[in-house]
Amino acid sequence: MRRQASRDRASRLVAGFGVDMGRVQLSPRFVELPVSEVLGISVPVASSFRARLLGLAHLGREEAGSGLLIPRCRSVHTFGMRFALDVVFLDESGRELRRTRLAPRRLARDRRAAAVLEIPVAP
Repeated sequence: MRRQASRDRASRLVAGFGVDMGRVQLSPRFVELPVSEVLGISVPVASSFRARLLGLAHLGREEAGSGLLIPRCRSVHTFGMRFALDVVFLDESGRELRRTRLAPRRLARDRRAAAVLEIPVAP
C-alpha cells in the first residue's frame, strides 16, 4: 500500500515535468519535494537538507527530470555528476542573473544570486 502511494505521488510529480512515466524512472529523492515553476520550467525545490546536499549528483540524466531549484544558494559544484548542467543563477525575484554550462567536476558561483536552477543538458 505504501509503495503504491509513493508511485502515485511520483506519477503526479512527473506529470508536472511532461515526462512519460513508462519510459523514465524519476529518482525517489524528488518524490517528497515541492514543485515550483521557474523560467517556464516545473522543477522540484530542494527544500530539505538531504535534497540540498545530494542535488542531482549520482543520478542518470533521465532520473534528474527537468532539473532542481536550490533556494538560498550562491554556488554549485558538479562533483559526482554524470552529465553536464546548465546552471542559472537567480535573484530574489526569480530573474536570471547569469547562465553557464558546467561539465562534471567543476565549480560556479555568483555572489548576487539568491537561488540556483540546475537543468540537465540534453545529450
